[in-house]
Amino acid sequence: MPGPARQGGTEIAAELARLVEIEHTGQPAYVGHLDGGDGDLHALLAGLGRPQDELAAVVVPMSTGPDPALDAAVRAAVAAAPIRAVAAEPLGPHPLIAEALHDRLADAGLARADRIRMMTMVTAATGVIVATPGDATAVRQAEVTSVLLASRLAAPVFTASLADEAGIRAAGEQLRAAGAASVALAPHVIGPEPETRLVPAAAAAVGAAYAAPLGPHPALARLAALRYVEALSMALAD
Repeated sequence: MPGPARQGGTEIAAELARLVEIEHTGQPAYVGHLDGGDGDLHALLAGLGRPQDELAAVVVPMSTGPDPALDAAVRAAVAAAPIRAVAAEPLGPHPLIAEALHDRLADAGLARADRIRMMTMVTAATGVIVATPGDATAVRQAEVTSVLLASRLAAPVFTASLADEAGIRAAGEQLRAAGAASVALAPHVIGPEPETRLVPAAAAAVGAAYAAPLGPHPALARLAALRYVEALSMALAD
């Protein structure tokens, strides 16, 4: 997990690790944090004593998309580990992220699934803003997930940075210009990243309702397991 251990984040990560371990990989899953203290990733990797020629760990970043600082920190921790470890790709972008965003919107009463037609109909919201942490690069990366979400919702979806109120407002104006009578904000965060606190203000800036962060959604556990398998396969093929 990015950052130090925090109660909410630790609980979310622990539940995701449980789902990955029990329902997907069958391998022990641990939670490591990058900023030291309890659950420090460096200490965790050092404690996994294995022969140097045996792969001991695959580190999967718990992030919804590429993050240069986080990815570099994970790679540095892996390179400094006294055991053989590899770093996996971040969770997104991926259709499973769009699935989780869709479910959180449904949980908030902002979208529903029409199971008879096997498609999604928008109820309370006729347009969605995917609000992501990070800068313009992060927004471009999250746009892949937004396109996937739009296809699920059959409704327009725009992407903006949580830290860019002007960008959030512009996305809201674009949605309303496209005919959206009501707008919902879908936080592109697992929680509780520091940017999570910006969600209520971002939603208020465009008069939008908002969904909860993704949290320990089962789709994220499936995706973490997929990234684990991908990284493991590449490492064993070398």
